[in-house]
Amino acid sequence: MGSKNGKPVLREEDIASLTKSSGLDEAQVKEAFNAFVAEHPNGKMKPKDFREMMSKALPKKDASKMEKHVFRIYDSNNDGYIDFSEFMLIFFIMSDGTPEEVLTKIFRVFDVNSDGTITQKEMTKLIKDMYGLLKSEDPNLAAKDLISKSAFAEMDKDQDGKVTTEEFIAACMGQDDLSKMLALKVIDIFVDDDA
Repeated sequence: MGSKNGKPVLREEDIASLTKSSGLDEAQVKEAFNAFVAEHPNGKMKPKDFREMMSKALPKKDASKMEKHVFRIYDSNNDGYIDFSEFMLIFFIMSDGTPEEVLTKIFRVFDVNSDGTITQKEMTKLIKDMYGLLKSEDPNLAAKDLISKSAFAEMDKDQDGKVTTEEFIAACMGQDDLSKMLALKVIDIFVDDDA
């Protein structure tokens, strides 16, 4: 995304890459961009705007604890804002991406400090926050520590105390039940069936 006189502009290369990744045509990409800029005139979605969007998307759930985790998925350059390209990319990867693309983005939810690995502490925090969002439907809250430790052990194949993107994807795509369950719980947050 470029900028002209301080206003965000959609460059031809942005349009080309977004039509390719999203399956939308040029007119639809421009329309989505105009809607995004109408909402966010400087072309950047702040965490506060994202929070409002999350509460509209998940009206029946307390999304406040999860929103910072989900924000990280979108804010791929870690600048504290979500620009249009980041927003579109994630939106379409989460709906139409390959399993590997989706899991790479979900990995960012677990990687709290964005250092490229997941620690046991990050896993525990995320599971605690996820359970806060899912508590109404899950009576088994006492199991969250066990789930965290077991899922971490399942993913950390080389037992170095950190889970890499590759280990995360392998665990979720393999026969690793807890890893798959956690990835699906994150996807459930995005795809709310009872709407």
